[in-house]
Amino acid sequence: MLTLTQLRKSYGSTVAVDGLSLEVKKGEVFGLLGPNGAGKSTTIGMAIGLIAPDSGSVALEGLGAPTDAGVRASVGVAPQQLALYDDLSATENLAFFGAMYGLSGGRLRERVAKVLDGVGLTPRKNDRVGGYSGGMKRRLNLAVAMIHDPMLLLLDEPTAGVDPQSRNNILDMVRALAAEGRTIVYTTHYMEEASRLCDRVGIVDKGKLLALGTVNELIATHGGKSHVVTRRAGDDGEQRVETDDPVREIARVLAGKDAVQEVRVERPDLEGVFLSLTGRSLRDS
Repeated sequence: MLTLTQLRKSYGSTVAVDGLSLEVKKGEVFGLLGPNGAGKSTTIGMAIGLIAPDSGSVALEGLGAPTDAGVRASVGVAPQQLALYDDLSATENLAFFGAMYGLSGGRLRERVAKVLDGVGLTPRKNDRVGGYSGGMKRRLNLAVAMIHDPMLLLLDEPTAGVDPQSRNNILDMVRALAAEGRTIVYTTHYMEEASRLCDRVGIVDKGKLLALGTVNELIATHGGKSHVVTRRAGDDGEQRVETDDPVREIARVLAGKDAVQEVRVERPDLEGVFLSLTGRSLRDS
């Protein structure tokens, strides 16, 4: 559905994307993960034709490059920075963006009503967006991306800064959209979201693709071993043992002479893979 080939983009001496190639399959939810400054948003910008790459190419299956306005009309985008008009109502925002995609009349009214219902904003459809909560704005941002019924959606951190209820609602919507057969590119800093939603995940840093695969494949390849964590009676701290066979290690611990207050297994997960590949140092930009 979406093919990125050897994309490169620099801003002065800063290399944002450095030879990035990947393919997003039709009908999959593809997670794009990376720390701050990894090049995710620049990649999304090039994928939708908003940013011109220094070299490389972007193609949508059967359509061509997103630099063509007709190709861009087949893509829906929910940017990380909210793209809404606070002085307009939800209905007016959606009608405006729908008209920009060429919708009018009954078809436009039908799509506005459908996406409002889909994001749970029908009861507040005539209220000014400036009075919405952060979660409501995020949901409307997603509705704008869906107004023209695109088959490819690019969602750039769609749950950033929202409350748990809105976040859960957005995740449910993404699952529903995937069940309809849409192709979704999903960038996030939340590892559990990627684990729950994504068919495949690509991890990027410094503009390069570091790893690509299903969550289970990434954990198996890059996650390392399990740890058995033990707290014995009278000890202030915990003992951690790395092992390929946590069941055998637990049996060994319990067969010992010392009383055991707690024993648990910490298995590798996507967060561990992410930190292993990108490092644990703080990223502020």
